[in-house]
Amino acid sequence: MRVTFTVNGREECADDVWEGESLLYVLRERVGLPGSKNACEQGECGSCTVYLDGTPVCACLVAAGQAEGRQVRTVEGLAEGDRLDPVQEAFVESGAVQCGFCTPGLIVQTHDLLERVDRPSDAEIREALAGNLCRCTGYEKILDAVRLAAERKAATR
Repeated sequence: MRVTFTVNGREECADDVWEGESLLYVLRERVGLPGSKNACEQGECGSCTVYLDGTPVCACLVAAGQAEGRQVRTVEGLAEGDRLDPVQEAFVESGAVQCGFCTPGLIVQTHDLLERVDRPSDAEIREALAGNLCRCTGYEKILDAVRLAAERKAATR
């Protein structure tokens, strides 16, 4: 089947999509956006989190055909040209990026949180990121990054 959808503001079309093919596979292998990671393929780790019509989803759990005619925004789509999104900058500056496998999903989920809550409490941050697993950082630097991004975002409003 052919799947046509908008990714990061650009219309994309994937031909010969197999029925069981995931949105994650199409994004990585057919569209050439490797940011979202394929870790568990069960929706347990959050590494593949993307926006689908403005809602964060695990792309590994979404059949590619479900994206037909819809809007997808990946971690690559958060940046504006060469300028990183403030959340992306905060993760780099806080040292919240180690192996980088979980980072794209954490960034998308953090971006979503900060769109909804200006200054989230630590409990709100932990709740928002509960579906994202990291094996390297111990989470403290990730929390630091979210706090830094929230401060910066609040300062620009």
